[in-house]
Amino acid sequence: MKAEIIAVGSELLTPFRTDTNSLYLTAELNQVGIEVVHKAIVGDGPDEMRSSFQHALDRAEVVLSCGGLGPTDDDRTRGTVAQLLGRKLIRDEATYRKIQERFRRFNRAMPEINARQALVIEGADVLPNPRGTAPGQWIEARGRILILLPGVPNEMRGLMELEVKPRLARLGVKQRLYSRDLRIVGLFESEVDQRVMPLYAEYSDTETTILATAGGIQLHPRIWSADPAYAQARLDELVRRISLVLGENLISMNGEMIEEIVARLLTENRATIAVAESCTGGLLAEKLTSISGSSAYFLGGVVCYSNELKTNLVGVPPELIAAKGAVSSEVALALAEGIRKRTGATIGVGVTGIAGPTGGTPEKPVGLVHIGIANEHGAREKSFRFPGDRERIRFFASQNALDAVRRHFLFPQRNQ
Repeated sequence: MKAEIIAVGSELLTPFRTDTNSLYLTAELNQVGIEVVHKAIVGDGPDEMRSSFQHALDRAEVVLSCGGLGPTDDDRTRGTVAQLLGRKLIRDEATYRKIQERFRRFNRAMPEINARQALVIEGADVLPNPRGTAPGQWIEARGRILILLPGVPNEMRGLMELEVKPRLARLGVKQRLYSRDLRIVGLFESEVDQRVMPLYAEYSDTETTILATAGGIQLHPRIWSADPAYAQARLDELVRRISLVLGENLISMNGEMIEEIVARLLTENRATIAVAESCTGGLLAEKLTSISGSSAYFLGGVVCYSNELKTNLVGVPPELIAAKGAVSSEVALALAEGIRKRTGATIGVGVTGIAGPTGGTPEKPVGLVHIGIANEHGAREKSFRFPGDRERIRFFASQNALDAVRRHFLFPQRNQ
């Protein structure tokens, strides 16, 4: 069964608001075996709305809209859909009384315009809204199911969970969507696709989407099936083969973020960590402490932008900075070793680089980052050249610093 989602509201076509409702609705529809094949955002103009709903009804068996059910003049979803279907708008007295009662509970007089929210399309099933005044509507027409929901996320979610999903589940759709969430670091999107692409043809009943994010690459193998055992076995086999071609660059098969993985590894190994950051400005420490329970392994960090603080707080020799420069392999190693010794941590991490957009030179361009990691056996360093603006370079640097810690535990023989 195919579905289309329409997000209604001119504010969603501005730079100031983002449609997040459709992400939630897609996940909920997938859970009951309905595939979303199209999404649309449309403003409050009647002509544009009518066109969007007409196209959706031509394409999909289920059309689900959110927004445009409020009391004001620009809330036109009810009227537009009623006109499109050739039906009347009728005041639902039970809904009208509930709206009045809701205002009375808050000791407020109901504005007359709120009576509009009691208007329902002729033949619609009213979906009570316990979290607001605008009810949802379930309409069956032209062999299609049309569901109108409010755009307020809290109200929309309540109606979806309590009213819509149970009704959709009763449609008897047998197929369900089964998927995995693979996370990859250290490879570009094209490199991941080149390695995995040969597997696509061998698993024609599955679909794998690839997504590049600042935190790395995500692969989402998916399969629609009425047989849960077959679907899981098929995905298990595909994921196993993907893991072989991606090797150590595959960090998670269940959607874990790299900071979660590092937290688990530090906890399992009863290890502690401390960081000395220059270009990342505390971003690495923020990621390490974003996980609950981080006080068990994170001892602390120093943001040492100036050369004086690199020396005074972390112990980097001033003559080393003078000879090699603050952005250098040697200083990254000294930062890692210095913070480890001063805090007594199992692992020390040092990050230094040029985040830009200024400060680069031909020898040390913007995007150059050195990451050092130290333990009791010594220190190692790796250099990177990251693309993008200042924010992206800092983000890439923090992610790769975390990956250095992950690899520290993944390949302990390298740390000796």
